[in-house]
Amino acid sequence: MRRALADSTFLRVYVLLALALLLTFGLALLGLAMVDQVRREHHREQLADAPMRLLVEKLAELPRDEREAWLERRAERLDMTPTLYPVDSLVLNYFDRTRLESGRVLVSFRGEHGWRLQRLLPGGDWLLEIDLAGLSEQQLRGLTELFGEWLSEVQGAERQQRLEWVSGAGIPVTLTDRAPEGLDARQLSRLAEGEVVIRLLPGRWSITMYLELPDTDGEARWLAIGPVQAFEPMPGSLQLLLLMILLGVLAVIIYLIVRGVEARMARLELAATRIAGGRLDTRVKVESGDFLGRLGMAFNGMATQVQSLLRAQQDMIRAVSHELRTPVARIRFAVQMVEDMTDDPAIRRQLEGIDGDIEELDGLIDEILTYARLGNESVNSMEMDTSLVDCRAMAERVIETLSPLHGHLRFELAGGDEVEISADPRYLQRALQNLVANACRHARSRVLIRLHSEPHLVRLDVEDDGPGVPVSERLEVFKPFARLDDSRTRSSGGYGLGLSIVQKVMTWHGGSVAVDDSPQLGGARFTLLLPRRPVTPA
Repeated sequence: MRRALADSTFLRVYVLLALALLLTFGLALLGLAMVDQVRREHHREQLADAPMRLLVEKLAELPRDEREAWLERRAERLDMTPTLYPVDSLVLNYFDRTRLESGRVLVSFRGEHGWRLQRLLPGGDWLLEIDLAGLSEQQLRGLTELFGEWLSEVQGAERQQRLEWVSGAGIPVTLTDRAPEGLDARQLSRLAEGEVVIRLLPGRWSITMYLELPDTDGEARWLAIGPVQAFEPMPGSLQLLLLMILLGVLAVIIYLIVRGVEARMARLELAATRIAGGRLDTRVKVESGDFLGRLGMAFNGMATQVQSLLRAQQDMIRAVSHELRTPVARIRFAVQMVEDMTDDPAIRRQLEGIDGDIEELDGLIDEILTYARLGNESVNSMEMDTSLVDCRAMAERVIETLSPLHGHLRFELAGGDEVEISADPRYLQRALQNLVANACRHARSRVLIRLHSEPHLVRLDVEDDGPGVPVSERLEVFKPFARLDDSRTRSSGGYGLGLSIVQKVMTWHGGSVAVDDSPQLGGARFTLLLPRRPVTPA
């Protein structure tokens, strides 16, 4: 996985974006939980505000010495534990004190012990604290009766003012002259007897309390408190579903954006690889004027310039090599004429040496022309004339050609199955022959050729028992005119282009050439790797 992330820009960017999405997902869940908690606390404060407002109003109307007794009488009826504290005796933090001083109710959830409600009395010197173990029917009835008594104390406009004051606390409180709708005869009878009727609406998870209040004119009034809605948090499954849909949409959008950029970068990478492989006519398709489009245009300009320079270089090398053949031919003709005109042994030995030098120069020109031709075909991206090559038969032909020239060496072709590959037979044999000839120049007694057939490639190894190639020089030997030991190579007849031609042939075939140590003979081992490709029909 680490290797995949290191090799793919798309994976790195997408993994980072995925981690960012996961972080966003976690923060969104936390934010929803915090919002839900704030909504829950606000709902509790709304439910507690009206009863606490009524209690502190009643306490504020009583003398200070009668407040404790009034609370004791109400505690059993309301099924709660009220307590009065001087504000100076309590330790409150800044936020709680600020909320209390602004007239709000503090609602604290205490786990198994229920809730604690706190509110300041008018004047701000005393604090009413109520402990609730839970919400019961007795509490609802007691609070409704308390509201009824408080409203019955006044009439007319003052009663209406009290209704509006209580309704502002967040719980609907209404007083009508018509009996509540939706109650049966038994419930109406209970209302007429002065009882509190509690109606539950399961469909909306709300409750409403009703109480009949007598009026001074002899007509009845009905007090309705509610409906008091239960807190309905957003279901966790719905929250998770919404977040997953959001993240899924974001992930798809990011994937499409990054994938498009990755595809364009991949095409640029493919073009660079093809140019590095010698196909200099490769160009990138420019689709837009953004930074990737500008990069593609710069890449195309670079490829055009490189192609032009290499073509000029190859044409110059080929022209110079062709021009050298004419003076070399004249020199050879002159040497033959001088040789025919004299019988002096000393002069003939000198002429034979000159003839050998001319032969070496002629071979060098031939190597240069081959190197230039391969380079020119690579520059112009000419297709190879491929056919199915029998590698074992090809190796035997190479051995038959070179063994008479190196009688002190023993040539071996390792046994194995037949190996066939689709390639240009002339150039592939030239590459193998150059490697074997190079091994002959440095081997002491043995040269070994091995053939390996694998599912996706063919491998040809040429090994010798010579001194080998130092690790620091294994890349240099494939450069044109490179020699590890200049004097020794010249004496053995090398030109410094054989291995360069091998590399050109392998590049043209889409393969590669490498050198390491021979595990069996101890010298150098040159390896040709050729990918398998379909045979081109004749």
